[in-house]
Amino acid sequence: MSSFGSQLRKRIEELRKAGQNVPKILEDVAEGATIEAVRVAAENTPPNGGAAIAGTNTRSGEMAQHWMTDSITAPVGGALSGGTTFMTVLANNMQYSSYVNDGHRVDKHFVPGLVVNGNLLEEDPDGEGGIMVGTKTTYVKGKYMKEKAIKRYRTVVKTELNKRVREVLR
Repeated sequence: MSSFGSQLRKRIEELRKAGQNVPKILEDVAEGATIEAVRVAAENTPPNGGAAIAGTNTRSGEMAQHWMTDSITAPVGGALSGGTTFMTVLANNMQYSSYVNDGHRVDKHFVPGLVVNGNLLEEDPDGEGGIMVGTKTTYVKGKYMKEKAIKRYRTVVKTELNKRVREVLR
């Protein structure tokens, strides 16, 4: 099985031999693939699908929204050693996004202002009360939304370049 890079180089060479505007094609493909990657990352970022744990002042969806505002989907280009390089960025600048993506340890500690209301975990805006966390769960598994987005990016790039080559070779 060949690598993503070798497949990409093969398609680029086929397009170049067919006399296509390869930089423009790559720019278009990169932008479309990055937009799709951002969508997949946001879709896989909690709270998604009516999360089982929800409560007042605890889940905002702000981290999912940050994929769209922090990522750069329009390719930024520049000359690099005689060729053209295009860069897009998949990013989430929320302070805790890496913990949600990769998972994290939970040490037993007291959280002031956090209360259990029925089966909901809620933050008391007055900061009164509090609970001990990390007593039952010592590790929170990651959601791996970044990895899912990168996988989708690569799939879109391969599919689009294959489609462009087929169109040219007709």
